[in-house]
Amino acid sequence: MDDVSVPVLIVGGGLVGLSAAVFLTWQGERPLLVERHPGTSLHPRARGVNVRAMELFRQVGLEDGIRATESAVALAGNSGIVRMESLAGFQAPGFDRPYLDEDARDVSPTGWTLCEQDELEPVLRARAQESGADLRFGHELVGHAQDAEGVTATVRHRATGEEYAVRARYLVVADGAGSPVRERLGIARQGHGVLARYLNIHFRADLTAVLGERRFVMAYVRNAEVTAGLLPVNNTDRWLLHVRLDPRAEPGQDGWDEARCEAAVRAAAGVPDLPVKILGAQPWQAAGLVAETFRAGRLFLVGDSAHVMPPTGAFGSATGVQDAHNLAWKLAMVLRGEASEALLDTYAAEREPVARATVRQTVLRSLDRPGHAEQVPEGAILPDHVVALGYRYPVRGAAPGDVLAPGGGSGAPGTRAPHLWLERDGVRISSLDLYDGRGMTLVAGPEAPDWRAAASGAPLPTTVHRIGADRLTDPSRRWAGTHGVARDGAVLVRPDGFVLDRFTAEHDPRTALTEALSALSGRRPGTGPAATAANDVRSHG
Repeated sequence: MDDVSVPVLIVGGGLVGLSAAVFLTWQGERPLLVERHPGTSLHPRARGVNVRAMELFRQVGLEDGIRATESAVALAGNSGIVRMESLAGFQAPGFDRPYLDEDARDVSPTGWTLCEQDELEPVLRARAQESGADLRFGHELVGHAQDAEGVTATVRHRATGEEYAVRARYLVVADGAGSPVRERLGIARQGHGVLARYLNIHFRADLTAVLGERRFVMAYVRNAEVTAGLLPVNNTDRWLLHVRLDPRAEPGQDGWDEARCEAAVRAAAGVPDLPVKILGAQPWQAAGLVAETFRAGRLFLVGDSAHVMPPTGAFGSATGVQDAHNLAWKLAMVLRGEASEALLDTYAAEREPVARATVRQTVLRSLDRPGHAEQVPEGAILPDHVVALGYRYPVRGAAPGDVLAPGGGSGAPGTRAPHLWLERDGVRISSLDLYDGRGMTLVAGPEAPDWRAAASGAPLPTTVHRIGADRLTDPSRRWAGTHGVARDGAVLVRPDGFVLDRFTAEHDPRTALTEALSALSGRRPGTGPAATAANDVRSHG
């Protein structure tokens, strides 16, 4: 095959690697992705897409497609965690904790959804391909070297053995928990380590009659024959059974052949003669580990290559999706010449603390679940929506001592801009819908000075919205208070929906905007390609 030159090479075509391809094409970039497997996942592994990941997928127009998948439609009404002897046997009181939070209607325009990985990945793959990404499944990275200008990678076509070179400005490492690239880089991981080992059994069996009207997210099953988690895929004949493996046994399937898997399924169902078809069985570890660094020169770790965490709370893949989005818009700004390389330093500075805080929360949740004897300190586990939405980045001098400190969603610099229902031409939209993910956005209050002239000469392309003009209205009159400004104030928001700065009427618009954007881009005002590009200001209202 011919050698290739691309702006970004993505290694790994799982959920996070495909998300990176989607987000980069949304920015107008055309990445190359290589994945050693011949196709997307055939096993329904990660299944929970939390509220923050859904917000990011909503931004690129994928929310409806994800909610239309078979598992998302089938499981839309499922909720709660239950405990039982078996599906047909005694059901104990449900598992309930104050931190469990499935309803995000007050804090987000969307909400988490149950969508199996084997259905979500094809949605992402289709979008990435349609948008111009070069996706090469059945191709694997076998080596790389970087220099001051880029990365030279050697890729092998696994079917033919043919090797070719890929020259890229940057390399996104999304090759999973066992990341060969991370290992070659010598980047160690730290954390709690392995909590438990499981066998994930994907099976087909009609459990409609024994299930009845119950619609749970997961059932903890414990009886004399099996201790496992039972998870519906479609509430009828497709299910997952997470069987806890003996920690003393050697890693692997520990002798779990098809007959033993079938027996475990029948024991969990409580139906001794149940017809069962095993569709697949994969061993996995519940662990809490974070890489010591997420960056090595022009290589950036995302997803499981950067952090692994227990599945409790559906934070694992969602945290990887957030990694990919955070990195994509920054890479795009640098590749377009709008920002200096210094912007890329903020990827690790922002995402590493979030990953560590999230891993800690998932480990605590895992220890708090049935089957673990370790005590969790009172109040140590924060509500789900705080972990998903309330983290804070060190933006514009804001360096929180605790990345999950109270105040998330207050409109303060470094926090995700709050959700509020607005109206545009009489149609209800979220305030989050004002941020298109491709550039900077300034939203001004109804009594604010005119920021459009300042934005026309800003160091970065900036879209301007004004609350209270005839196209965009604030029916609840809560926008200013929710964002922590007066009615004559303004808020500057990054492509990822995080607040970069807030302004009052006393600020000079041109000076304030120039200083804030120059600090982000790492470029002096009036220098570089960004100065010309920024003249294409988009204004609304």
